[in-house]
Amino acid sequence: MKSFIETVKIREIVPTGQGIGDLEDGRKCFAWGALPGELVEVEITKKKKSYVEGFVIRVIEASSERVEPKDDCYLATSPWQIMNYDFELSEKASVVQKAFRMQKIEIEKPEVTTDFNEWNYRNKMEYSLYWDNDENKIKLAFHMRGSHRKIPISHSSIERKEILDKALEIIDDLNSRNEEARKYQAILLRANQNGEVSGGLLENFKPHPNFKELTDEILGREYSYSPNGFFQINLPVYEMALKDIAKEVSGDKVIDLYSGVGTIGLSVAGDREVILVESNMSAVREAEKNAKGISNAKVIGAKSEEVLDFITSDACVIVDPPRAGLDEKVVQKFLEILPPKIIYLSCNPITQARDVAMMAEKYEMTKIKAFNFFPKTPHIENLVILGRKK
Repeated sequence: MKSFIETVKIREIVPTGQGIGDLEDGRKCFAWGALPGELVEVEITKKKKSYVEGFVIRVIEASSERVEPKDDCYLATSPWQIMNYDFELSEKASVVQKAFRMQKIEIEKPEVTTDFNEWNYRNKMEYSLYWDNDENKIKLAFHMRGSHRKIPISHSSIERKEILDKALEIIDDLNSRNEEARKYQAILLRANQNGEVSGGLLENFKPHPNFKELTDEILGREYSYSPNGFFQINLPVYEMALKDIAKEVSGDKVIDLYSGVGTIGLSVAGDREVILVESNMSAVREAEKNAKGISNAKVIGAKSEEVLDFITSDACVIVDPPRAGLDEKVVQKFLEILPPKIIYLSCNPITQARDVAMMAEKYEMTKIKAFNFFPKTPHIENLVILGRKK
């Protein structure tokens, strides 16, 4: 679709992270790079019957909350670089509040916990490769948000410095050997808290390599994980969330569904029996290693909805599902068995609120708290504690 420009007055930021305004023809306009109250010019990249989407190319009237972004590539990686940090925290609390309001659940704006480290926090990054025809060399790149177009970069501020340095080193090596960008899919790198980096090049049409595993300590326990697999992006703030979760764990038995490599259940269960359920077999193998020597821990390799019999009425249940939220079969099992407490950590408050609404007849929220795992982005991690109604 050929792009065109619209001038839009932005009303608010929606839970997806874009600013929203109205076109003269009545359609909604969702714009990346816009703040509430601003008058902006938006280049439209998607046009539908009831709405359009695009990104800001010029700010005509700026918000007092606007700041200069650090990176030219910010729209691709961290589109909230345009706002000051206090405003970011306030907007993220509003995102959670709006997500629950969509389900007719009224809550106060939740507290947002942060370590106030806004930059260089990401411990994993995937870069594209871009061929510069003018210089005849490969450059690091990101995909432009909402398109397949690549943006070459030399600087990025949200990942750990060791990761970017390693990526640039790989690019220099490729160029010294006159390699071509089209041979490669991406560069995947991860760093632990000590700054050790693992990962490397992913080639097109070839299986991903098995990169060297990394280890990190979380709440005094060491965990191993693969750079290719799932592991939390921001460990200092993750530890803050785990400390809150640990305070809520009760009873003699813990069921950790969607458990990944086991960092939640193993970190907070203490001497209780803990069952870890995970469907990704690579993560299962990591969880088995992390649980080695812990007699009260058991790892189950299966989808949570396939092992519902492990959910019992005497268990404290922890869930940390993917963005799609809980499988409906899991929700129905909760409503049937009625475990006394459900600890629900979510990277998507919209699906979390949907799931909470489905359980509202039998459960009430006793606590809600957000954590800023992903500064400078619209993403927010939200913790909800559900207690069985008396």
